[in-house]
Amino acid sequence: MKKILTLVLVSALGGVFTLGAYKLFLENDKPVVVASADSKPSFLPTANANSFLNAAENTDFSKAAENTVHAVVHVKNVTLSSGQYSLQDLFSGRSSQRAQLGTGSGVIINADGYIITNNHVIKNAHELSVTLNNNKTYKAEIIGTDPKTDIALLKIESDEDLPYVTFGDSDTTKIGEWVLAVGNPFNLTSTVTAGIISAKSRDLTGNSSQSFLQTDAAVNPGNSGGALVNTDGELIGINTAITSQTGSYVGYSFAVPSNIARKVIEDIMEYGNVQNGVLGIRGGTLNTSVAEEMGVNYTEGVFVSEVTRNSGAEKAGIKSGDVIKKLDNIEISKFEDLSGYIKAKRPNDIINVEVLRDNTLKSFMVTLTKTEVFAVNFMKMELQDLTDTFKEKYDIDYGVMVKNTENQYLYTNLGISEGYIITGINDMKIKTIDDISKLKEKYDGDISENIKKLEYINTKKERKEVIFR
Repeated sequence: MKKILTLVLVSALGGVFTLGAYKLFLENDKPVVVASADSKPSFLPTANANSFLNAAENTDFSKAAENTVHAVVHVKNVTLSSGQYSLQDLFSGRSSQRAQLGTGSGVIINADGYIITNNHVIKNAHELSVTLNNNKTYKAEIIGTDPKTDIALLKIESDEDLPYVTFGDSDTTKIGEWVLAVGNPFNLTSTVTAGIISAKSRDLTGNSSQSFLQTDAAVNPGNSGGALVNTDGELIGINTAITSQTGSYVGYSFAVPSNIARKVIEDIMEYGNVQNGVLGIRGGTLNTSVAEEMGVNYTEGVFVSEVTRNSGAEKAGIKSGDVIKKLDNIEISKFEDLSGYIKAKRPNDIINVEVLRDNTLKSFMVTLTKTEVFAVNFMKMELQDLTDTFKEKYDIDYGVMVKNTENQYLYTNLGISEGYIITGINDMKIKTIDDISKLKEKYDGDISENIKKLEYINTKKERKEVIFR
């Protein structure tokens, strides 16, 4: 026993001597710095990153959430789809239809029961119902839809005033601003998630036709049509889409800006359809290659490659080569900024367009026009004027281009489709869509029966002439 104790004591003493020798002879001296009360560090310690989290903790979401959850509804859409044929259906000649239930969200926007949601939430509805946060369920009527913006307007009838959300100004939202997404994901009613505005004017199509708000608030199937609100509880977007390989949230969600959604439903309520204003320019986002080609030293804005004839832009004095920098004091850095702002406007609205021309800022007051100014329907075809660039590129002096066609006869027998150019009808030279309008007026609707001769240019730039007998 004594030998064991002696061995333990010797081992302990050996450890003490070894540690003391290391501290005394081997370990480098590390001075302790004591900062005075008024000292200023020359760098930001990583521990200060908690200040961002503290800011989030100090932001009170409860008031905005409480006001919003009562105005966000659960939308249930029953559609009918053809099921598989049974043996009985085969002999009876009937086709069985099966009811399918789809769910989403909606936002009450006034006390009378008007509700805004996504068009894809209520598409092909056979039965439509809305359940409020207090579990009351109402039948819903579709007032109008706009598939282009994926916005729809519903109406429910209630004996009492309903809670609602007021619109905010989506143009003034800032990247990094806190937002709440409120909806019914996976049939979990009255769900609130928080995030920030990750980006603005986001396009998912690749052709600059969309202008979404992008957030990192968790949005999942069932959130579609729900509210995106700021910390004041103001509606700044309608949650519409996510990008995901799994179908569930992976960090990116997209909302239709409130300014666009509000304009769409106001048009539906007042006009019965959406009134689209047109600026009248063709162009794209300025980047390094375009800037070098144009000989400018900036890379933000929308360059104007073409100005449409008879458009508000042409009448105001905007020219090819201009770079649009602002619309009504809203910064325009890419084409999606421009298209998103114009979508919130109507024909005859006047906007201030600020452009850079020869490194000089110029302002123009532009009156937006209707799309009908630039296209005309003729024999089940939509025709539009040729641009100056197109005329120069293909050495064509006149004609109108087929933009869309539903004329099966001309397509089947002559191949006339999108991109063909009509140059003459009944020996009359067709220079612009004004000439088409004159023909429509002359024949008073009986155009197809009165056309004897048609001249056109196909997509191979070959001139053709057809005589009808």
